[in-house]
Amino acid sequence: MKVNAGDTAWVLAASALVMLMTPALGFFYGGLVRRKNVLSTIMHSFFILCLISVQWVLWGYSLAFGPDHWGLIGGLDWAGFNHVGFSPNPDYAATIPHQAFAIFQMMFAVITPALITGAFAERKRFKAFVLFSLLWATFVYDPIAHWVWGAGGWLHNLGALDFAGGTVVHISSGVSALVAALVLGRRLGFGQAKFEPHDSTMTVLGAALLWFGWFGFNAGSALTAGGLATSAFLVTNTAAAMGALTWMTVSWWHKQQPSVTGAAAGAVAGLVAITPASGFVNVMGSIVIGFGAGVVCYVAIHFREKVHVDDALDVWAVHGIGGTWGAIATGLFATVAINSGAANGLFYGNPRQLLVQLLAVAASWAYSAAGTFVILKIVDRFVNLRVEEEEEVLGLDLSQHGEPAYARLLKEDA
Repeated sequence: MKVNAGDTAWVLAASALVMLMTPALGFFYGGLVRRKNVLSTIMHSFFILCLISVQWVLWGYSLAFGPDHWGLIGGLDWAGFNHVGFSPNPDYAATIPHQAFAIFQMMFAVITPALITGAFAERKRFKAFVLFSLLWATFVYDPIAHWVWGAGGWLHNLGALDFAGGTVVHISSGVSALVAALVLGRRLGFGQAKFEPHDSTMTVLGAALLWFGWFGFNAGSALTAGGLATSAFLVTNTAAAMGALTWMTVSWWHKQQPSVTGAAAGAVAGLVAITPASGFVNVMGSIVIGFGAGVVCYVAIHFREKVHVDDALDVWAVHGIGGTWGAIATGLFATVAINSGAANGLFYGNPRQLLVQLLAVAASWAYSAAGTFVILKIVDRFVNLRVEEEEEVLGLDLSQHGEPAYARLLKEDA
């Protein structure tokens, strides 16, 4: 197989775009928390970028994409990037170096556990966070990635369609976030005090950077610089815009004011939902997917509030529910007119694809929930998951890191 310079350049650029998404997520989340926790929240994303980059090279990539074992896991054949060289691997990408594919997938592995951190923001002990992130990436993310994307993975063999991570990234992180929120319990004052975003400007900036990086996330998953990447780019932008418009309109109708942070959240919801479908649906399908994301994710947030679950930054509602809708919608709107190597969905005459998508969703939900619960309980036996009450009151910036995000404001408060 011969390396194509144009395809390689595009995938490397897309990898950089996806890398940007993780610090962008830090800003998105950082603006939503109280100012005494903003630095610790940003640190979650920055630290995971470092931690999982190393984990991926040492064993994560091999578990996720290495030679198949029983359709469930990749084993350790490629640990330390052994046999991951400059020649293409035809099982994954025929025109780019194997290392380029591995680097691109690394950035997906990085952002996925970072997404979970929004659920336990403002109350998780940093040491427990480190252990949890490493174990979760190894025992939850890597197996699901192999199931769906790995050569020989059981969901891959069934024909599950997930172009850029609806099940692998968003359902796994969203469902795990819900479990983490339930296990850690509510923040002090939850239900009595208002936890208002400390800097909505930061949140909108983070959302804009996420949107920018998402073009690499979805269009880069074509792994070639051509028509499929172009189509994925177009539907990604369209669904994000439709999600933002829909969320803002629904919240405007519901609360009589168009919410700025709501528009940002709606854009992210649209991006989440189009992710699994981006390489399989046409632009009209993306409008419906973005619209659906704006509605179902908005409703999910209000349901979460009604049942008093403290998923601090609504990871489950946006990523878990948005990813679920996107994976199901892929089974509805997929068409071989966009991707001849895939399959049609229900609306194009293939009801079996919807059933396969539902199975993939159910498997991802069940495994993510069970795996996350077990990992949290194991970590808690060695390190308390949650900070002490006085540390939570003080804020995690000072209690966990000894550094305030806004030193001048801290002096003024004193």
